Amino acid sequence: MDEAWIKVCDVSKLKPDTVFAAETGDRMIAIFLVEDRYFATENVCPHAYALLSDGWLGGKEIECPLHGARFDIETGALIEGPAECGLKTYPVRVEGEDVQCLIPN
Repeated sequence: MDEAWIKVCDVSKLKPDTVFAAETGDRMIAIFLVEDRYFATENVCPHAYALLSDGWLGGKEIECPLHGARFDIETGALIEGPAECGLKTYPVRVEGEDVQCLIPN
């Protein structure tokens, strides 16, 4: 599977301890800036269609606004249901003012 670094937003769009919603192609991605580190996960909860960027971020956990499923933003691991699986995560890097994710083609 080929992968490519794709710009998802400018660094200026991210504020500490907040979530930024980005789209690239057909992927919806949530970008996080927590403890001076960048993280990226899929932005749609796997339990029911809800945008995690509308949820609540506490430390390195994001809570789905619809049914309260919680996920680790670093690993994508499910912390608490009702979801039955974790999130896809994407490697993140900053090049100049661009926040980029490594996205499979």
